[in-house]
Amino acid sequence: MTTTTPSNFRAHCAQLLLQAAAKILPDEVAISVELQRPKLAAHGDYSSNLAMKLAKRVRRNPRELAQQLIDALPTSVHVEKAIVAGGGFINFFLEKTAKQLFLLEVLQAGKAFGQSKLGAGKSIQIEFVSANPTGPLHVGHGRGAAFGASLANIMAAAGYAVTREFYVNDAGRQMDILTLSTWLRYLALCDFNLPFPALAYQGQYVVAMAQKLHQMHGKHYARYAAAAMQQLVEVSTSTKVNAEGEDAHLDALIAVAQSILGEDYRYLHDFVLTEQLSDCRDDLLEFGVEFDNWFSEQSLFTSGKVAQAIQLLADKGLLYQQDGARWFRSTEFGDEKDRVVQRENGQYTYFASDIAYHLSKYERGFDAMLNIWGADHHGYIARVKGAIEALALDPNKLEIALVQFAVLYRGENKVPMSTRSGEFVTLRQLRQEVGNDAARFFYVLRKSDQHLDFDLDLAKSQSNDNPVYYVQYAHARICSVLAQWGGDTNLLNSAETTLLIDPAEFSLLQKMIDFPDTIESAARERAPHMVAFFLRELAGEFHSYYNSTRFLVADESLTIARLALISAIRQLIATGLLLLGVSAPHEM
Repeated sequence: MTTTTPSNFRAHCAQLLLQAAAKILPDEVAISVELQRPKLAAHGDYSSNLAMKLAKRVRRNPRELAQQLIDALPTSVHVEKAIVAGGGFINFFLEKTAKQLFLLEVLQAGKAFGQSKLGAGKSIQIEFVSANPTGPLHVGHGRGAAFGASLANIMAAAGYAVTREFYVNDAGRQMDILTLSTWLRYLALCDFNLPFPALAYQGQYVVAMAQKLHQMHGKHYARYAAAAMQQLVEVSTSTKVNAEGEDAHLDALIAVAQSILGEDYRYLHDFVLTEQLSDCRDDLLEFGVEFDNWFSEQSLFTSGKVAQAIQLLADKGLLYQQDGARWFRSTEFGDEKDRVVQRENGQYTYFASDIAYHLSKYERGFDAMLNIWGADHHGYIARVKGAIEALALDPNKLEIALVQFAVLYRGENKVPMSTRSGEFVTLRQLRQEVGNDAARFFYVLRKSDQHLDFDLDLAKSQSNDNPVYYVQYAHARICSVLAQWGGDTNLLNSAETTLLIDPAEFSLLQKMIDFPDTIESAARERAPHMVAFFLRELAGEFHSYYNSTRFLVADESLTIARLALISAIRQLIATGLLLLGVSAPHEM
């Protein structure tokens, strides 16, 4: 007979079923038990379709098999009964006293309640945000940041060893464009005005970097010989280059800038990179998002990792030459077409460095890796997975979670976001307008791959329609009740919880029982929105209970029991909000 109060009743009932199956089906192996919460309380606390899954395999009637499993269940003081329902479901009903006593387990566990050993002994690397350091983070990046940070917290609570990583794209063409853009703005401050390319970075932050450069170095980077500068003028105004296209025009300007500046070009490149990375780090830190590792793309080139990765593919006969370039036979691994990894000029492509980066991830020995990408990277999945398979690595270790960009609305007006044009709302501006808490909570209210309209007016409102306000207000209300009581909170740990007999109280107790399951489910499904949904439901049940119940009553034992209940609710809300990077205020 099982007597110790389990920390997870779902797991407890699953174990009872496994033991029963071992009794009546001793020859069956690899039996897995899944339990669901029925939508209606009248159908019990947990329901399993085990008998229906096994019936065909063992050639028995599912309802008869379900009854046999029930008859073989070990006795548990925590289970009132188990019955057969429908076509062979097994429905468990927990003892009321088990739920009542569970409250004391919650209080005793404190902040650790909800944590599990689901991922014990397993490591996972979560790479997220990884925005090009070519401008401030915008509200689209904010959703990936909130999702990644919340999921990392949830995975850690589920027992995983989590590494949070930001991949810095500091070696590509976009950084050259930003360097050129800043230098041209700087030259204008030195009274050397040139037409500013349409495809250069237009934002005010570029002007700000140019001004800082000018303040630090005066006209130092505009000191070059007139003949060299005249070359820049000619390229800037060349109709021949422009006729070849704006991208070609931009590349030509970059080449001239590199030629004119020489060694100074590297300084300017590193200057703009440092400025933008520092801004990005600060912005994310203020948003409550921290990384264990900032991985430089450039390091893959300087260390020779890119060349090594491409050589591994070449050694396997998976590269071929065409039009002077080297191509990876990506179609052999499910991609829609083969991909260039080294251009005719000898330069490696972004895909080549990405292959080396993922090889590095595998070499670091993570049990699992999760890339959180914008939804516009959907087409990139097949080629990356193909390269991993081509390198004889396990592609199942790598998961890709796609995040739809958030669309910001101010009234009924959609705000455009384009880093090049500078017409975008930054994450910092959003946070300043609605606050970190609303931004973090709103970003994870939907599944990451679902479209998200961010309603600014709702996020700023102090109403029950605002989900983050609604949840935080529940926490603050409980703090107020406990402050009004003013007693010794240690008394709550020995409350007579059997006095909690109201249906609303049992419903709240069941929410507590569900909390560890919610954390594990959110970890398994990579779904922080499950925690947000749970908090909204818990807050809703508490507010209803608060409006219909007196807590400070003449019966001191009943007072202590009810205060113990709401104290545990406060604890769950605080824990859940912490996982989502949201504060739990004591007053509002």
